[in-house]
Amino acid sequence: MAVRRPKLERTALDKAKTLFRKHGGMMRMADAVQAGIHRATLYSMRDSGILEQLSRGLYRLANSPPLANPDLVTVALRVPRGVVCLVSALALHDLTTQIPHEVWLAVPRDSEPPRVDYPPIRVFRFASQAFAAGVETRDMDGTKVRVYSREKTLADCFKYRNKIGLDTAVEALKRYKQQGRINAEAVMQQAQTCRVANVMRPYLEAVL
Repeated sequence: MAVRRPKLERTALDKAKTLFRKHGGMMRMADAVQAGIHRATLYSMRDSGILEQLSRGLYRLANSPPLANPDLVTVALRVPRGVVCLVSALALHDLTTQIPHEVWLAVPRDSEPPRVDYPPIRVFRFASQAFAAGVETRDMDGTKVRVYSREKTLADCFKYRNKIGLDTAVEALKRYKQQGRINAEAVMQQAQTCRVANVMRPYLEAVL
């Protein structure tokens, strides 16, 4: 015989499910609590399989459709100010053959270190001007994910060529040309922002 839950508990669960659905099936604990969901209700939903825990403090309705980009979505929700950069941005823009095994993320130089237990992230601290330049927003699984534009990503790759390898930066530039949507002026503008214009100019002249 099924055990009937108290009316108050059923009401709390129904309210929580409704709120989760309004947020695309996924919420941070802090946002859920602020919206009126008690922590005990969240834990109960998790323990009973109604919610799945994607990362610390991040929950999702278990019966939601599979995420197309779970790692990027999780990081975007955990670190709202962060911007997907370098190899992860290259992969999003189809400018590399590499498959990143961690999320490469830019944060402001003076910000607190991101606390993300999963997925693995690689953090880069950008100065204010370089951090703010070339940011685009993509809708992924109902979540706004911030990522640098193709042109800004190219400039970042040459700036951090010692981290990612010059061959990766040059490959990205060649694939950028192959895509046929070339904006050399925008590339140079971002190169100046990242202070790598002199470094990039010979490669731009050779490739573009």
